[in-house]
Amino acid sequence: MTTKKPHPRLLRRLSASAAALVMSASCSAAPAAADGLASYYDQRVTWTDCRQGADDETGAALDQASARCAQVTVPLDYTRPAGRTIEIAVSRLPATDRSRRIGALVLNQGGPAEPTLGMPLGTRAHMGEVGARYDLIGVDPRFVGRSAPIDCGWPTGIWVRSAGTDRTGFDRQTAFQKDLAERCASRHGDVLPYATTRNTARDMDVVRSALGERRISYLGYSYGAYLGAVYTQMFPGRTDRVVLDSAGDPQRYGPRLLQGSEPALDRALNAWASWAAERHDDYGLGTSRKAVLATVRQIVEAAADRPLRVGSYEVDEHLVPYVFSKGVGSDREEARASFSDTVKVLDEAARRITVTPGPELEGLLQFVLDGASSHYGSPAAAIICGDVAAPRDPEVYWNDIQRDRDRHPLFGPITANIAPCAFWPEPPRETPTEIANDAEALIVSTTGDTATTYRGSLATHRALTGSRLLTLAGTIAHGVYGEYGNACVDAKVNAYLESGRLPAENPTCRNRP
Repeated sequence: MTTKKPHPRLLRRLSASAAALVMSASCSAAPAAADGLASYYDQRVTWTDCRQGADDETGAALDQASARCAQVTVPLDYTRPAGRTIEIAVSRLPATDRSRRIGALVLNQGGPAEPTLGMPLGTRAHMGEVGARYDLIGVDPRFVGRSAPIDCGWPTGIWVRSAGTDRTGFDRQTAFQKDLAERCASRHGDVLPYATTRNTARDMDVVRSALGERRISYLGYSYGAYLGAVYTQMFPGRTDRVVLDSAGDPQRYGPRLLQGSEPALDRALNAWASWAAERHDDYGLGTSRKAVLATVRQIVEAAADRPLRVGSYEVDEHLVPYVFSKGVGSDREEARASFSDTVKVLDEAARRITVTPGPELEGLLQFVLDGASSHYGSPAAAIICGDVAAPRDPEVYWNDIQRDRDRHPLFGPITANIAPCAFWPEPPRETPTEIANDAEALIVSTTGDTATTYRGSLATHRALTGSRLLTLAGTIAHGVYGEYGNACVDAKVNAYLESGRLPAENPTCRNRP
């Protein structure tokens, strides 16, 4: 699914074996010895300082907060537990109110493939008093961060692009995505089949046992919400309090998960355009929504004619629509102001004026156009492509692009575009997890989420029949609890984390004035 934060604070976004079936059916603290997994569940871990080297800011901050870190051993392939192993990096920020300790709260930042080791630090800050009653657990998922990381040597941090305006542009994208897949196959073909959400959920359960917990609580954002839902399905009875923030439709999760988000993106674009029009004196983008949207079209057309020069970067027709898709995803004043500055820069670049990107645009362009960010996009693609098979015929994508372009000219060519999964070296070895259980969970969503849409959160709520849906109405945001700044949402989530009691009905909060 879409990434929750492909770049820090900029972006945010996704054949069954006998051993897997045995694990998902078991509710005990550790599987039977016959499964060959008992040694993993019974392992004792060594907790150490978190910092690794002078430049390790995350580790230093964890140490400063009195957190500890450990490595948990798991099998690479759960169908061959006696085979190759990998190490999963775990951090633990212990509860400070030990007399009223509730338990362990396992965290996931999303992505897929966002490192989560340092997440306990920020999470405790917005949990209020209840934060002192939990051990907060950060886990870098397999092949991410400190957990046997993979890096395919990509020239980009993420593969999401627009198909462009014509067949030539699409063919260029097809070659680009094929190259990304081949790089991963060449470097990491031996482990790619094991980069899956189901294996990450299995790792989580081994971590649970290594922590000495019969049950764990869980907080996950975006893809992390999907991971949490998968865990409840595979390991029933092993969760306590579960918060799934910005959850997508579990049935739509996969390489084409962005399809269906075009209406939400269009509405968000229109809302931002109206906001910018009211501030024409500040940004010069147009005095009406229609005029601002005309400026957007002119930028897109100029990039299709010739890439825009933005500082040291060239921003082409494949990237400009992506910048808009990310920029309209929040209605917070500071986010809209920053994005309007970005569009002002792009407008000037479209008129071939020499421009310098601001900090937000600089960070985004560096992430997307600099190979130094390959370590993020590589495992993200590996997980999504390893979970769900994608169509292999480029014509399928081209036909969808042409259809969606008519209805959604700016965003359709992004959401329907081809991706590396079309060229992945082998199909998934397991079928996707079907989410259908009565696990208790609090699902948090906004009505205007452009990444994992509100319809997706409704679908997760229906799949988890014991859940409640907390809605932040009239809001465009992805990532709500502790991130958007709505006191009503934060209070309701914290009340649930403290009491363990879900609301009697599905509650609604309103956006701040």
